Amino acid sequence: MERHSELLKEIQDSPTDVNAIVTRRRKDFTDEFFRYLTLVSETYDGLEDRDGMARLAARCLSAVGAYDKTLEAVENLDAAQAKFDDILNSPSVEVACEKIKSLAKAKELDSSLILLINSAWASAKESTTMRNEVKDIMYRLYKATKSSVKSIAPKEIKLLKYLLNITDPEERFSALATAFSPGNEHEAKDPKALYTTPKELHKWIKIMLDAYLLNKEETDIKEAKKMTQPVVIQRLFILKETIEEEYLAQNSAGTPEKTMDKTESEEL
Repeated sequence: MERHSELLKEIQDSPTDVNAIVTRRRKDFTDEFFRYLTLVSETYDGLEDRDGMARLAARCLSAVGAYDKTLEAVENLDAAQAKFDDILNSPSVEVACEKIKSLAKAKELDSSLILLINSAWASAKESTTMRNEVKDIMYRLYKATKSSVKSIAPKEIKLLKYLLNITDPEERFSALATAFSPGNEHEAKDPKALYTTPKELHKWIKIMLDAYLLNKEETDIKEAKKMTQPVVIQRLFILKETIEEEYLAQNSAGTPEKTMDKTESEEL
């Protein structure tokens, strides 16, 4: 309790430095701390004081969320960089390309790594000082990556195409929930139905969006090329947000979070 009180005082003394405080003391922003803020708020008689505490708690929660997302992005980038370094340290280009193919088969050719390889080729292509031999290596790695993504043809891509073709938002999100809930393993399942996990589908949505946003003209991912209609892009972003808020957030926090009605958000 004393630690919570001390942290609250630090925040109240420097309300504009919440982000910096979260960076220094992230481990102290626990569920118990936020429950403590609720208890403190309930001791206030005035609505203005309670409202002020509620705003402070919301500001802290927002800062914690931003910090965690940034940290996750850095960790993902570090992991992708480690894979890329391993590819570059291969004894030959052929071995490097085989590593890319192996990563694809193991479903470890994630969007961060794809972007790293694509960006490396883009930088090499535009460079006026880099030797042609190096450019050739980057180009071959780039082509191997694109070829690997095409050859995977994961069920998640098929599922995405199915979901994006559903025009009714409620029906689409119902189909999404069904894809994540195949039912009891002893029950008879539709052999044509596609099932996956929120994490896997989210990964492939990111890859699709990355491919679309990185290079709409040159991408070899056919599904990304087809996503030229604004409504399709909008649906893809909404699906991504839905999975993050309705499924991934619950799994990481252990408690459900309130989210905007997706039907309403799509109509905006």
